This record gives sequence, C-alpha cells and structure tokens, in this order.
Amino acid sequence: MRVLVLGAGVVGVTSAWFLARAGHDVTVVDRQPGAGLETSFANGGQISASHAEPWANPATPARALRWLGHEDAPLIFRWRRYDPALWSWGLRFLRNCTPGRAAMNTERILRVALYSRRVLGELRGETGIEYDHRCRGILHIYRDPKEFAHAVGAAEIMRRHGLHRHEVTPTECVEVEPALAPIAGRLAGGLFSPEDESGDAHQFTAALAALAAGRGVTFRYDTGIKGFLMDGGRIVGVEIDRGRLTADRYVLCLGSYSPLLTRTLGIRLPIYPAKGYSATVGVDNPDAAPTVSITDDEFKLVYSRLGERLRIAGTAELAGHDSSLNAVRAGAVVKRARELFPGIGDYDRARLWAGLRPVTPDSVPIIGPAPIANLFLNTGHGTLGWTMSCGSGRIIADLVSERAPEIEMEGLGLGRF
Repeated sequence: MRVLVLGAGVVGVTSAWFLARAGHDVTVVDRQPGAGLETSFANGGQISASHAEPWANPATPARALRWLGHEDAPLIFRWRRYDPALWSWGLRFLRNCTPGRAAMNTERILRVALYSRRVLGELRGETGIEYDHRCRGILHIYRDPKEFAHAVGAAEIMRRHGLHRHEVTPTECVEVEPALAPIAGRLAGGLFSPEDESGDAHQFTAALAALAAGRGVTFRYDTGIKGFLMDGGRIVGVEIDRGRLTADRYVLCLGSYSPLLTRTLGIRLPIYPAKGYSATVGVDNPDAAPTVSITDDEFKLVYSRLGERLRIAGTAELAGHDSSLNAVRAGAVVKRARELFPGIGDYDRARLWAGLRPVTPDSVPIIGPAPIANLFLNTGHGTLGWTMSCGSGRIIADLVSERAPEIEMEGLGLGRF
C-alpha cells in the first residue's frame, strides 16, 4: 500500500519507519531541508513518562494567575481578541482542569508514554541507533513543600498505572545526582523515575530517517504542502508547491501546523502551538554538570546531558505560530541554568532556540483515523512528542495495516472532542 506521511519530525519519521517495516511503500514530505529541523530540533531531550501529569490540572489556573504580568513566567497566555483559536482552546483547557479529568488524562498519557518507551528500547536493540542517549532515569526536584506535596499526589496516580516512580529526600537527590549538592539545603525533596531516559531527538530523527531510507522510504524535503485534493469523500492527493503527490493512505504528522491543513477539509483539530525555549551549553567542567536528567518543576525546566553538551529547555508561551526568540524568556532559561549548575561551561555562548509544541486542551495526543476514510492523525503530542513518538508511530502502522494496536485506543482519537 502506498502511504504518504506529512511531516519529517520525530513523529513523522517514526511513523514512516514502522509503516515501511510493515511492508508499505512510504513517502515522507517536509518543507525543511532535512529531518527533525523544527520542533524536534532542540527540545529538552527527555523520554519522560514521568511528565504524564497534564498541563490542565486543578493547580494550573491559580498558577497562571500568579504568573500574570511576569514576562519570564513558566506559562504565558498572550490573549488577543483576533485569535479565536486560542479562546476556544483555552475554554476547553479550563474544562479539563478538574481532578477527575486530570486523572483520566494522566492515564491516557501514560498509556502511550510507557508503551512508547518500550518500543524505543526495542528499536534501539534492533538497529543499534545512536543519539547521545542515557538510560539513567529522570529526577524531578522541588524547593516548595506545597509543590512537592502536590507532585507526590500526582505521582501516586502514575504509580497506579504502571510508572515506577518514588519519593527521594534532599540527601537522596544528591546521591542520585551529585551535581545538585550545592542546592541540597534548599530542596524539599524529589521524585525519581529510574526507567525514564534522555537523548538528542534531532540526532535520533536524522539517524532513523537514514535507516528508513535504507528500507526504501522516499523523503521529499524542501517541499511545501498546500492542501488536500478530494474526490468522492476521499483524499486522492496532496497539492505541493511543485505539483501533486498521490497515495492510498495519508498520515498527518505536522504538529502545530496540522489544524491549518485539516480545516480545509472541515476538520477542526483542537491543537494550539505552545512556544518553548531551549539553550545548549558546551560542558567544559564535567564534574559540575549533571549526568542524570533533571526536571526543575518550580521553573518548568528540564536538563539533559547530551554527550559533551547540556540541554536546558522548557516554558510555554501561547502566542500563535510565532516561533521568534523572545530575549527575556530565552535569557531566563540561561539565567536559571547558571544558578542551578554554575561553572559547567560558558553560558554566554549558549545556543538558543525556540520551537512550537502542538498542545491539545487535555495534553493527550490525537492518534487514529480522521473522519475522512483514508486519512490518519498522529499529532498533538505537546511537550511529549519525543517521549511518545515510537509508540505513536507503531500504532499508526498497525491502524493503516488494519491490525489492532498493542494498547487500548480509547480516549486517544479525535472523537473524544
């Protein structure tokens, strides 16, 4: 079967890999000159099932109000009268901020994330793919006792759904990651997920694209996608800037840009772009730099050691499809990293980046068939695209091949909206 995958980020490339492995004739289209050059390029680097608590939870509205007026806040909504997509998304987001919905969405996120983490391990064993990965777990740290207590409650929900995660004292935080010793006295505690991982998503995506090409996948880079061509209620092709491409099945993996394409079909995807920032610093003093991936929940920042680099990433700015760097927000990422891990390298030479994460109101991705018979959706993964990519790709390959996926699909499709 001929399958056209739209998007060559980590979600699109993993979809293409598993589709090709299932025996399909696969073509991938992307406007960039290579794989993984947008949201997958410089993200936080974590394979983090432990980040399963959705953004929409009972604590978020109060936090968002507290952060109003702070340009360096972890979460910013840039409300504009002429942005009805954000207003609609925001109302749906608030409806998901109840304890019951947060618990339900946590289970759905974990269902995909735990499966995907397993599939990634199998793929690594099968291919030997290298991407500066470390299988040393993820440690969440907390300074505020109230925030720590909230996190402990959320962690209990995750444990009930199969995530191995346990509380650690400030002393045990330092035992897990000695580079935290200078701030041990300011910590309230931590949560350690020993089976989570880290690695460079861009390296992985580029390497897997090369492996997929070796299996016969065709990559059409530098190719703009203009829209779908329809006939009799089915997609019969995709119009590109140099003609058209046709296939039997179409898989949409365009992240934050997915709704712009599907609205021409009358399909409204509840996905909004959330701009995140990262800084990458060369490690000159390895003893001062962490080797275990760290999540600083107070500032919503993650730290991942990628070879001789430290990647710091996080925050969210909801301001449409603007991917430009905001100097204040990018500077805040560097400032907080310098405070937590001083002396690891030259922060003044940090490589700064911003990218758009495709966020749904419930933080659960949209995976499955669209209302149009030969269109499949694999999008809306938010901050967990790298975490969920391998599992999502295998699910899509199963669905296109008319096989039952290995996990329960309830609550993962567009129908829940």
